[in-house]
Amino acid sequence: MVPIRKTPTIQDVARQANVSAATVSRVLSSPDRVSKTTRERVQAAVSATGYTINQAARSLRLRNARTILMAAPNIGNPYYSTVLDGVIRAASERGYSVLVATRLGQDPNRWLADYLHSNRADGLLLFDGSLDTFGINGSDEEGPNLPLVAAYDEIPDPRVNSVLVDNRAAAARATRHLIELGHTRIGHLMSPSRNKSLHERRIGFEQAMQEAGLPIRPEWMMQGDHSLGTGIAAGEHLLAQSERPTALFCGNDEMAIGVVHRLRLAGVECPRDLSVIGFDDIAVAAFAAPPLTTMRQPREDIGRFATNTLIDIIEGVIPADEPVHVTLRAELVLRESTRRA
Repeated sequence: MVPIRKTPTIQDVARQANVSAATVSRVLSSPDRVSKTTRERVQAAVSATGYTINQAARSLRLRNARTILMAAPNIGNPYYSTVLDGVIRAASERGYSVLVATRLGQDPNRWLADYLHSNRADGLLLFDGSLDTFGINGSDEEGPNLPLVAAYDEIPDPRVNSVLVDNRAAAARATRHLIELGHTRIGHLMSPSRNKSLHERRIGFEQAMQEAGLPIRPEWMMQGDHSLGTGIAAGEHLLAQSERPTALFCGNDEMAIGVVHRLRLAGVECPRDLSVIGFDDIAVAAFAAPPLTTMRQPREDIGRFATNTLIDIIEGVIPADEPVHVTLRAELVLRESTRRA
């Protein structure tokens, strides 16, 4: 029996050339944006692997709207403004426009599905984990059948393309920072979980606490919604406790700033009485009082990677039936809101 040879993919070319699949995509679609050395290496890998672009599929795609749809829960949130910069910049470089959708009415899944199926957009960047990726696509079993990349702060279904930050590992690093400062009484203001499982940042917090043999006090585990308001409410909750933690890990910067503000009004100072660490590193974090220690998400990179991945899928450069998963690393940024116990 003659063995059947697998058709070479863009990933095969990338491995041969020792570059990323995105770089191969750029060489094939926009060679003027890539250095001569890289172009030659990729072209040699294309020849060596026998890779060919599916021109029919690409031509079919290129007759579409050349518009991508970005769905975000709250574009007024400082986090998304920087992400959007990355999205728009990457889309513009590839000749695509961006439509931003938020507050999509009573049935956002239906609105997005209708919009995409009307061919007014070629694909979807999903930054809202509350939306149903399979409901949008009209499929519950086979996975999305429209170009879609998820880039929110929880792990989506593995059948969905995703560009994520290492939320669990980053939360564990944030918590270990507090532990390394000598804190043993540590609380957590939790991010909202949009599905039935626990949020990745909560899991990371609990993992670090358990590894250190420290108790997780239920009264110091507070649910938030990423707003200043829930940070203020968490501050009020802590003020009512007979015993308070000496350190607090917050699921995002806005909640952390809200906590610090409310406690200061009651004479509880950060970091003198409570060390606080946030997550995201929004622009205002460096100018908070005190400047906030936080986990910095590479927000512009998230937008850029997600957009380039989506366009590669739209143009047939990345096979639509092979889910892409990219994980970016968050960085610990030390400022003045944490100190030794």
